[in-house]
Amino acid sequence: MNRTANAARLQQAELEPLDDLDAPHDDGGYDGDHDGGYDGDQLDLQDRQALRRVAGLSTELADVTEVEYRQLRLERVVLAGVFTGDVEDGENSMRELAALAETAGSQVLDALMQRREQPDPGTFLGSGKARELRDIVVASGADTVICDGELSPSQRRALEDVVKVKVIDRTALILDIFAQHAKSREGKAQVELAQLEYLLPRLRGWGESMSRQAGGRVAGGEGIGSRGPGETKIELDRRRIRTRVAKLRRQIAGMKTARDVGRHDRKRHAVPSVAIAGYTNAGKSSLLNRLTGAGVLVENALFATLDPTVRRAETTDGREYTLADTVGFVRHLPHQLVEAFRSTLEEVADSDLVLHVVDASHPDPEGQIQAVREVLADVDAHNVPELIVLNKADAADPEVIARLRSRERSLVVVSARTGQGLEELRTRIDDLLPRPDVEVEVLVPYDRGDLVSRIHADGEVLAERHLAEGTHLRAKVMPALAGELTAFTA
Repeated sequence: MNRTANAARLQQAELEPLDDLDAPHDDGGYDGDHDGGYDGDQLDLQDRQALRRVAGLSTELADVTEVEYRQLRLERVVLAGVFTGDVEDGENSMRELAALAETAGSQVLDALMQRREQPDPGTFLGSGKARELRDIVVASGADTVICDGELSPSQRRALEDVVKVKVIDRTALILDIFAQHAKSREGKAQVELAQLEYLLPRLRGWGESMSRQAGGRVAGGEGIGSRGPGETKIELDRRRIRTRVAKLRRQIAGMKTARDVGRHDRKRHAVPSVAIAGYTNAGKSSLLNRLTGAGVLVENALFATLDPTVRRAETTDGREYTLADTVGFVRHLPHQLVEAFRSTLEEVADSDLVLHVVDASHPDPEGQIQAVREVLADVDAHNVPELIVLNKADAADPEVIARLRSRERSLVVVSARTGQGLEELRTRIDDLLPRPDVEVEVLVPYDRGDLVSRIHADGEVLAERHLAEGTHLRAKVMPALAGELTAFTA
């Protein structure tokens, strides 16, 4: 593809809206004209905005003010991509890469795309395009190249030798964003695990310092009787990484136990669960805030939410259920992240209903839907009932909404910003959540008021009388509660 024409198209179609790329609308930050209070005080957002990268700031922390304000130098990047399909798919992917780069705190200067049957095994781009990329880097003054794909260690090294600046791939970029945004102890451990698994096969020697052998206490720490050929520095690094990975896996497994206990407790009390899943920046957290007033972090950025949030809500007829906000997905989500966040994504697999939130204003909503469903299949959540929620309807093309309505059987159109369609969404949730279906007739003693309360909260009371011996109830309940009531059958 001609680079000049491509750059012009990128600047017109993407770099103009790069400030709001792939998310041209606020992810639910409501102004005073709408129902206020749904997003809460957003203290987490204020904390995150305290760490921002700024242009022209040295990375050398010589000035104490740089430490006080926690500001980092803004990286200047050039994007490079290879696409095999049509131009529109390639440009959508590059738009997303630009949005990812800006979320990570970079300034996108230019972009280069090449149509090929497959990436060059040597330098990702063809040799001619790699030299053209070097010229762009020199002309623009960029210090980093970001490739739209996953590079092998040899490809990254060869491309760096040509362009003479740092080269990273899409996977490393996403991992960097996750590292910036992880807040909880479990989230940080999951991100570190993913980063180490990505790094392990990419370690390489750097001259004599990495090939030098170590023996004795340096290698084994045991002194006499342990000396021998020893390990090279790179072997030592690999062993340390593997040790750290094993420790992180144990930590995450221990943290998973606490979530499993909570999930088991909700199941034991027959509390239906709804998981909010979808593409990154589709408005999942805004929707959660609208439905529950949770006040969780909302930011117009990719991967704003990494730590899952579970909140209680009620159907229109008073039945309680839980709503879980989950990490967003993206095209070519690194498999290291899917594995590291598997325990978190199990919230989706164990739910009774998935609200699949889609950004209706996105240039390629069908591509978003497909990418999310691929990840849901990876975590065995593809059999959970799904309701497509087309969000940002206030900014979407009506023809796109009509097209998606014709393709998806279970769909509702909403706007978390304006409140449009939320009542219809609540009604659809009521209809799709499992209802109590086991009819019981029980006489509950007055000292077991907890059971009467659960029947009212989780079941459907058909008749109730207060007798001398206790409360006589005829009701429909869930199977788990019916089993607990067998001792009180009237």
